[in-house]
Amino acid sequence: MGLMDTSSFGQTPLDADEREGLLIASITTNGELDEFEQHNIEHALQWLMGRSFTADVVFSEAFIRLVHKRMFGEVWVWAGEFRKTNKNFGVDKWEIITELRKLIDDAKFWHANAIYPPDELALRFKHRIVQIHCFANGNGRHSRLMADIIIEKLYQMPAFTWGRKFQQKDVLIRNLYLDAIKLADNGDFSALLKFARS
Repeated sequence: MGLMDTSSFGQTPLDADEREGLLIASITTNGELDEFEQHNIEHALQWLMGRSFTADVVFSEAFIRLVHKRMFGEVWVWAGEFRKTNKNFGVDKWEIITELRKLIDDAKFWHANAIYPPDELALRFKHRIVQIHCFANGNGRHSRLMADIIIEKLYQMPAFTWGRKFQQKDVLIRNLYLDAIKLADNGDFSALLKFARS
C-alpha cells in the first residue's frame, strides 16, 4: 500500500474542502492526513488477517463498502459511502451503483468460469473499480487492497507487492504504476501484471 512518498508534500495545508468530513479536527496538513489514514489502513489489514471470504462475499457491494469503511472509517465521516459529487475522474455519481453491479457480475462470472488467471482477474477488478471511482477519496488504495483480498482469500496466493522490489525513489515507482494503469486503460494488462508482482 502507499506507492508515493508524500514527505515533500506533507506540510501542505489542507483547504476547507479537503477538511470537510474529517473526524479528527487536529489534522491540518496532507502529511498528518496521510499518517492517520495509514494507521487506519493498518487496522483494516489486521481485521482481514485470518479471515476467509467466499467469492459471493468479496464480489458484493456490501463488502466493497465495508473494506473502504474499515480502511478510512476512523478518519472520514463518509468512509464506505459512495461519493455524492462528480470528480474529474470516474463515472457520473448517478452511474456508480449501476457500473459497480456490472463489475460485480462480471467478476463473479470470471471467477466461476476461470476466464482469467488469478492475477489478471484481481487486477482487472482493481482497474475497473478505480475507473468507477466509487468514493470521494482513497479509491487507489482501496482498489489495491481489494485486489490483494481477491488473490489471497479466493486463490490462496501471496498478496501483490505493488512495486516494492524496485530500488528507485517512490515518485518513480508511482510513475511506473501510472504508466501501467494507462496501458490497462487501453486493454493491455501486461505492465500492470508485471508491476503488481515486482
